[in-house]
Amino acid sequence: MRVRHLVKVRGGAAVAGAAALVLTLSGCGGGGGDDGKAKPPAGPSPARSAGDQPLTPAPEGSSGSTPTEVIATSAGPAGIVLTIDSALRDQGGFFTVSGRLKNGGTEAFVQTAAWRGDEKGASPASVAGAALTDKAGKKRYYVLRDTEGRCLCTIGITRIAAGESIPFFAQFPAPPTGTAEVEFSLPTFAPATIKISG
Repeated sequence: MRVRHLVKVRGGAAVAGAAALVLTLSGCGGGGGDDGKAKPPAGPSPARSAGDQPLTPAPEGSSGSTPTEVIATSAGPAGIVLTIDSALRDQGGFFTVSGRLKNGGTEAFVQTAAWRGDEKGASPASVAGAALTDKAGKKRYYVLRDTEGRCLCTIGITRIAAGESIPFFAQFPAPPTGTAEVEFSLPTFAPATIKISG
């Protein structure tokens, strides 16, 4: 009899404990709103992402703005215009030219093989044919290559749609520090003189 009575007491305690747990958990839900939704905690409102509101451009002169200054332009075939907006010496003895290729024509432009220069396959559809000429120093610089022979330049330019503008860059050995300007050339474009900054 004693064993049976002990089992009944333990079973009753388990039922009572479960009932207390259900009541406790039901008190934690809800959130206090009329619609049953939890209210956000008080305090500063969360930051909005760029998709939540229109972006405001940073004022000129602030660290967030990098105004694009056109250094040189050159006309090419079928309404393609090459615009250079940066020509900088990089750390490690490199010189990087960057800008945009814009199709000002009315039809799509398919890249000419001349832009890639003598590339045989490591850098297809690239601007590896670009070169710099230092007239004062009487030197010509070609686009650098990595250890696998790929150019350190924009690759994959196969087609430029009408009205489309795409970025490009090409990296060269840096001319001597005394060199103030060089001539940038890309086959099918007229040479463009650019001043060196940095």
